[in-house]
Amino acid sequence: MGVGLLLVLVGIYVLRSGKELFHDSVLEQAVSGQGITLKDIHYTQEDPAKGIRWVLDADEVHFSEDRQIISFHAFHLKVLPAGRPALRLTGDNGEYSRSTGKAKLWGNLEGQTQDGYRIVTERMLFDERNGVVTNDKPVQLFGSFFSISGTGMFADLRKERMKILSKVTTIVREGVAGR
Repeated sequence: MGVGLLLVLVGIYVLRSGKELFHDSVLEQAVSGQGITLKDIHYTQEDPAKGIRWVLDADEVHFSEDRQIISFHAFHLKVLPAGRPALRLTGDNGEYSRSTGKAKLWGNLEGQTQDGYRIVTERMLFDERNGVVTNDKPVQLFGSFFSISGTGMFADLRKERMKILSKVTTIVREGVAGR
């Protein structure tokens, strides 16, 4: 009988504590219809069928109530495709739609590939399903012996081809290309 009373008292304590613990918590946000906001996150997703792994670190991530839209702020993204050079991308903001497979990235975007290419721009739209990245803003691309700048871009990730769409300026550094 004494043990039973003790268990009841512990149960009451846990229930009361639980109400206080979940006040203004992630669970309360989800139940309230606001979605979920997380701070200082590290998220990894791996898709062996597609041969890709990506890692997202962000100061803040918000999941919509239906978990279809993921917004993130002050982010560092690593994309690790099998058999190809890795890409690291940093920026101010991003939004990914699970239903469309599209990611909008904007604000001080800077990317660097493992094999030494670097891209700088203000905005990118990544269409996961079609394997393309587009942009309608100024963009700069740097390699070991060249730099290209212009406005707008289209990159077909499957064919590994990229076009700068207008106002293109290319600089090839002398003596490096003929190695």
